[in-house]
Amino acid sequence: MNSPDWLTARPVAHRGLHDAARGIIENTPSSVAAAIAANFAIEVDLQITADGEAMMHHDDELGRLNEGSARLDAMSATALRLVRYKTTSDTMISLGELCELVAGRVTLVLELKSHFNGDPRLPLRAAEVLKGYAGPVAVMSFDPSQIAVVRQAAPGLRRGLVAENKYRPTHQDHGWLRGSANYLGALWAARPQFLAYSVRDLTSPVPRMARNIAGLPLLTWTVRTPDDRARAERWADQMFFEGFRP
Repeated sequence: MNSPDWLTARPVAHRGLHDAARGIIENTPSSVAAAIAANFAIEVDLQITADGEAMMHHDDELGRLNEGSARLDAMSATALRLVRYKTTSDTMISLGELCELVAGRVTLVLELKSHFNGDPRLPLRAAEVLKGYAGPVAVMSFDPSQIAVVRQAAPGLRRGLVAENKYRPTHQDHGWLRGSANYLGALWAARPQFLAYSVRDLTSPVPRMARNIAGLPLLTWTVRTPDDRARAERWADQMFFEGFRP
């Protein structure tokens, strides 16, 4: 692997260094602390709340790992901070609290979750919070319109695009078409500075051209098996890993 800078210098713990068998759940303060202790970079997800706060959580709704079933964007940050994870004492934290926890000790990579509906609140809130953060940090999203907002609001913040050959959304994507003029226009407006591509699609033309012709740092997700790791080492600059320690 090449290591052009801080973004690709260390393997990235996907959703933190989580291990359910040890009671460490993804996207929790415990998974972040475990990654820091092991000196790995950290990837976590951000969702927007009803009152415009950026909270660390992957799913659009409560229930898979924590109590409740409500949508995060229908709840306040104060209410979400009271929600406990089912098997731990961890509670949800905001982006600002995450920054305080990491405190620049390792690289932080933040995925902005999107409903592909043009809502700019999450990228604007992330840009606002991160203006006061001195540590190595980057933001990325499947939705280039989110990254376009980041580029306008905080042009000095490292920004990237998450992609795969065929996007498989877990929610209704509101008619957004990956090959549409809207997508291409948003991609141009975003001007991504790195690409995070699915490990299963890593040898396809898009990531290879991005890395070898455009010169973009190429990260790959999510590496879980020895075969995945071999592919990542051959074709990418760094990996998001899960289920083992590099």
